[in-house]
Amino acid sequence: MKKEFLKSIFAVGSKEEFTLLALKAFGYQREHCKVYREYLRLTGKLDFQPKSIEEITFLPISLFKSQDILSTPSAKCGENIPLVFTSSATTGMTPSHHIIVDPAVYERSFREGFRRVYGEPGRYNLLAILPSYLERKGSSLVYMADHLIKDVLETGGEGGFFLYDHDRLLQTLRSLHAKRKTILLGVSFALLDFAKFVAGQIPDPEERKTLFSDVIVIETGGMKGRGEELSREELHGRLKDGFVSARIDSEYGMCELLSQAYSIGNLSEGVFFTPPWMRVLARDLQDPFRVKDVTEGGLNIIDLANINSCCFIETEDAGRLFPVTNEKRSVHPPFTVDGRIQNSELRGCNMLLG
Repeated sequence: MKKEFLKSIFAVGSKEEFTLLALKAFGYQREHCKVYREYLRLTGKLDFQPKSIEEITFLPISLFKSQDILSTPSAKCGENIPLVFTSSATTGMTPSHHIIVDPAVYERSFREGFRRVYGEPGRYNLLAILPSYLERKGSSLVYMADHLIKDVLETGGEGGFFLYDHDRLLQTLRSLHAKRKTILLGVSFALLDFAKFVAGQIPDPEERKTLFSDVIVIETGGMKGRGEELSREELHGRLKDGFVSARIDSEYGMCELLSQAYSIGNLSEGVFFTPPWMRVLARDLQDPFRVKDVTEGGLNIIDLANINSCCFIETEDAGRLFPVTNEKRSVHPPFTVDGRIQNSELRGCNMLLG
């Protein structure tokens, strides 16, 4: 089933096709994912057969901290597993871990998702500032950036990682200007630090405007434990102050998912669009099993690329859904991410943690 499924997910072209594949994935993972099956049993949903995606039960994302989430019967953590992604975690917090049985699925997912928004990676230069992520093992973001940078280099573009060397990064940007468009991919706190550095080195806004006119900044979040928490609007405002003319995009992803959603500068105004094999739903915060007709609440994500782990993830983020107005951009409702759900660690759905 899995080989056939993998051929199908990246060819999804309609909501109907997505629903059929999601229901097929549910049946497969109910049978083969031990943790998901046990969660369905404990919630009284084991024998329930959903007829729509709104009726599917979603697995709390916190279980990735304590459990090996696997839908491959022959795989076991630590035995012939090529890759394990881990989340960043502040002091005292337990990181999540996502066992990647088949890295090729992730590689196809992030490349296909990138192409849908930006075109071929080889059209760009790609510079990444991912401190803290580069300084630990198991970052899915670093893995993605590394492979996209290799794609860029193979086509004659410039690419690389920058930790805290703002001087070298600025000089690189100066040397690349006007050759081809440049993507500057970074976590929020690192981009803010660099924007402040640039403003100090180049006080003239017009000079900065010229320098960044062909730059697309993709921020990936990442302010937790780094001082002041900013809304996305505040963050982008500060980045605009430093980078002036750069387009400021956002990427929404996490180690527990193999797909990403993107928000495109002023065109999206903080609204994220998913690729066809990924869909976001909202759940009622008072009744987490109620999804139908809910447009604001906790975010549930179906990621069909997660066929080797679990495709149905109940996140700890809150947000809103919007009607589909342009199916060329996304066949699924776009969404916002409005922050973390308060006390999300303490909700009553961690029944497998013991």
